[in-house]
Amino acid sequence: MPGFQDQLAMLRQKVARIDRKYAAEPKRVEPCHIEDVVSGQVVETAYGTHFETERLYERHRRHGSVGIADLADLPGDLLAALSEGAIPQSHPRRWAFLDTETTGLAGGTGTCAFLIGVGSITDDGFRLRQYFMRDYHEEASILRSLSEYLTQFDVLITYNGKAYDQPLLETRYRMVRSQPPFNQLQHLDLLFGARRLWKLRLESCRLVDLENQVLGVERQGDLPGELIPYYYFEYLRMRQAFRLVPIFHHNATDIVSLACLTAIVPRAFGDSGMLRHGADMIGLARWFAAAGRDEEALKLYRRAVDAGLADAILFRSLAEMGAIEKRMGHDVAALEVFTDLAASPNPYRAHAYTELAKHYEHRERDYSRAREMTRRAREIEDSAELAHREERLERRLRGKR
Repeated sequence: MPGFQDQLAMLRQKVARIDRKYAAEPKRVEPCHIEDVVSGQVVETAYGTHFETERLYERHRRHGSVGIADLADLPGDLLAALSEGAIPQSHPRRWAFLDTETTGLAGGTGTCAFLIGVGSITDDGFRLRQYFMRDYHEEASILRSLSEYLTQFDVLITYNGKAYDQPLLETRYRMVRSQPPFNQLQHLDLLFGARRLWKLRLESCRLVDLENQVLGVERQGDLPGELIPYYYFEYLRMRQAFRLVPIFHHNATDIVSLACLTAIVPRAFGDSGMLRHGADMIGLARWFAAAGRDEEALKLYRRAVDAGLADAILFRSLAEMGAIEKRMGHDVAALEVFTDLAASPNPYRAHAYTELAKHYEHRERDYSRAREMTRRAREIEDSAELAHREERLERRLRGKR
């Protein structure tokens, strides 16, 4: 049996063999250019060069529940209601669907858009063009090319683009001392309409979630958005362009989904009859009410209540219905709504009793009943205003005796 020193020597030899095994240099992956892995071409402008790729989604294809051919048949006045009249008429072939992939998600002057995708509806289908910045010095070139391309469109459609994509691009244009091209375009940010329709029913209104829940599209092997900047920085260090392929695919899918959702969201704002879920109807009804379209709002509220709503949505909706009925002078209808709302425990019960107290005091001059409603409201949620109301009603009742 070997002694301690012999065992120690054998152990050192083993460790040395392991060190030699893992000390060997890893195989070097040779750099490759983007044009070697993505079909496209290097484009030259007055400001230098950059890479562009173009792809056509043929008319016979579908993206979930929406056919590509359906996009070309969208009516020219589709965007009028959602844009509140800012885009009364525009042919779908004059719409540009834009999305960017950037070097950071927080924005700021240090954030660049290294990949800009623009989709458009054509006779052949849906055409997607992507502008790629192979290095920072190509930024002025892709921005110049983008400006020239956007001259053929009247409307810019984005998803959260008013808060993120457009301001970021405007900053980049100023950084390269160029004029942003967006003044010539009406901008429709689909995020606001989508939230109105679906935020009460869906847990998230992110584009990728609506793509799944509304269009029925499930992405396979998609790159999460938060990883995209890191992949680009890795490309700048290693020049291994094949790592960028998932980013191009991610951007393309975002834009096709944006176009297909444009076939759904604005249509609902112009034709509320297409809605089937009560929660979606409430979202749109609130938009109508905020726009002063009370008659349309009430119709949708009633349809939504008949369709069935979860309690958390129902009680607030009844309170909003009652307020609209009252504002329109429909005293009997408002009384009925607030009576129903006061009939069961809910967060708006005190409010309902207060409104009933106001009705009986000012409309029917039934001070005794108004006092009763006030007391019930105070039992649930007391306030100085309610206390003052009860005192006033007591004085009026004493004056009658």
